Amino acid sequence: MIFIPLSFAVSLFLAAFLVRLLLQGRESLARNHLFVLLIALYAVQTTLVGLRWGYGMAAVLPLLSLLATAIPPFTYLAFRDLAREDGAGLSLADWPHLLPTAALVLLHLVWRDPIDLLIIAEFLAYGLRLLWLARLGPDGLVAARLDGTLRSHRSLLLSALTLVASAFTDIAVSLDLLWGEGRHSALIVSAATTVILLLLGIAAVVAGAEEGDGETDGDGGELCSPGAPLVSRPALSPPMSGEHEAVAASLDRLMAERRLYGDTGLNLGKLARRLGLPARTVSQAVNRVHGMSVSHYVNNFRVAEACRLLAETDMPVTRIVFEAGFMTKSNFNREFLRVTASSPTAFRTAHRAVASTAQPAL
Repeated sequence: MIFIPLSFAVSLFLAAFLVRLLLQGRESLARNHLFVLLIALYAVQTTLVGLRWGYGMAAVLPLLSLLATAIPPFTYLAFRDLAREDGAGLSLADWPHLLPTAALVLLHLVWRDPIDLLIIAEFLAYGLRLLWLARLGPDGLVAARLDGTLRSHRSLLLSALTLVASAFTDIAVSLDLLWGEGRHSALIVSAATTVILLLLGIAAVVAGAEEGDGETDGDGGELCSPGAPLVSRPALSPPMSGEHEAVAASLDRLMAERRLYGDTGLNLGKLARRLGLPARTVSQAVNRVHGMSVSHYVNNFRVAEACRLLAETDMPVTRIVFEAGFMTKSNFNREFLRVTASSPTAFRTAHRAVASTAQPAL
């Protein structure tokens, strides 16, 4: 029977999603190029893991170690790009992130003993850097599309924890070599590396994908009911200042008059640039005045527009999805349910029933 390492299956999984991202068009590729490269790196690495630990090809070990040092900084840089308003990608100023890889090449030539320690320290350091990046919450990812910020933030946390777990896995391998004569090292390395790369790949795929799964956090309400406010401030929300109220009022006017919510690629960075303010200032104003994330704030406008179209037109729901500013029907349905506690079809049916009973009898 032909033996196929599990890591090869992970490689195929990542390759399939890589092709899917590549087929989404030039604009999508330009926006997600760092995650595309990251997924490609993970796919190559899992293939090398299968060759080394599945078929015993020791010749790939130097390349395996070399790519391993590239994974943590590249993962960090991809997510860091989502946290920058310019979303400029890589630049010459990022050259220090090449130092671990350069150090590994040098150690291979002069002194190989500290290589494992270098990789452990690098995975742990970049894992902690990602956790620090995640401290700002979903609104910290200002360049992420607003209907995907929560999803991207979860991917960021998953990547951070996975890098930290990888460092502790390497420590376990070192202890096994020291005390157990390495009896379990091959199994630990093969299984743990495959799982770690799979998790990192899933995080990169989710963060870089154009199609969102929707964000379901938040309480349902009757936003589309007659007389209901578009956005409201819960009783338990952070204290606000006059500056926060002024920024929130300016944003409310901008959203209502310019219909910015209709832009499916809208993100916090774009909103901040339209207001001429830092993204952090805008997110704080929304959080403290309206008591919700920026993504929920914008989606409330989108759902309100969808309610209007459902009530006043015969436009099919599949078209209303995009007219209201949503990227996918699944995300639209989830957000509509979160906000109105109803499905779009049920809302339209109920509205027409109420309208028909309100008409005077002939």
